[in-house]
Amino acid sequence: MNNLARLTVVIVTYKTDNTILRNCLNSIDKNVQIKIIENSHKIENQTFLIDKKDNLSTHYTGKNLGYGAGNNYGFALVNTDYVIVANPDIIFHKTFFENVKKYIDSDLNFTIIGSTYNQDKSYSSSGLFKENDKKIYNNDIKSFSGSLFDTLAKVDWVTGCMMLINLKKFNTRKIFDESFFLYFEEFDLCKGIELRNENVFRAKDLLIDHLGYKGSFGSDPINQLESEKLREWHWMWSTFYFYRKNYGYLFAIKKTIGKLLRSFFKAIFYTIVLNKRMKSKYISRFNGLLNSITGKKSSYRVGGKYQ
Repeated sequence: MNNLARLTVVIVTYKTDNTILRNCLNSIDKNVQIKIIENSHKIENQTFLIDKKDNLSTHYTGKNLGYGAGNNYGFALVNTDYVIVANPDIIFHKTFFENVKKYIDSDLNFTIIGSTYNQDKSYSSSGLFKENDKKIYNNDIKSFSGSLFDTLAKVDWVTGCMMLINLKKFNTRKIFDESFFLYFEEFDLCKGIELRNENVFRAKDLLIDHLGYKGSFGSDPINQLESEKLREWHWMWSTFYFYRKNYGYLFAIKKTIGKLLRSFFKAIFYTIVLNKRMKSKYISRFNGLLNSITGKKSSYRVGGKYQ
């Protein structure tokens, strides 16, 4: 039996550099089905050229749905029990798919398993929510025979660049909250899993290389400033929305009011010193957070030619 026939990889792209995407695709086992979800219109994206593969299909959403809704679009096309969410700017280690077999073919009770970075990073691929940072999990990983699951660590959250999701745990394919456009979707999903007393793990042997910020049009230096504005706006919008949804409005205000004030005064400062780039950054941060505080949708997009 082909164990990997139970697995599909979904990759959401947005006018991604072809070389970056090709490197990702070439690192995926040929026995795994791959669905590319391109967040634009086929006619508008003539440069989207990749090698044809028997296990690969490409689907166009018609517009930029964002990370969460784009992945939900892909999940609706999946007919396997397990799906891997993969950013296009990751490369799977040569041992990844051999190691993933033991998790999908076991009786391990999991909802999500995340990866470990194969290279040194300034940020972690998993962690605990702040209220649990002193918590020690008495998990049941070792209750299975042998040492197979010594490779797993029980965590609260894993990063969304690679997530192995057990679709049997969900009664809908709208797994991510589509109110988010960019950032915090995976934290929100993992928070909901924690509240349901289900399991999120990080696998020490599911290794990936992650380029970071190279998965969309922003990898082109020409688009860098617009990409930065988009990231800053949505990082702040999603920060407040995540706190408000999961901890309440007053808690969200307490956590972000300092960021709002700092962004306001820094925008003024960088206007005075004529630093256009930093001015743009803090105006974007201020506007993103203000829109979220006032209950407005995550609406900011880059200019029409990038949609």
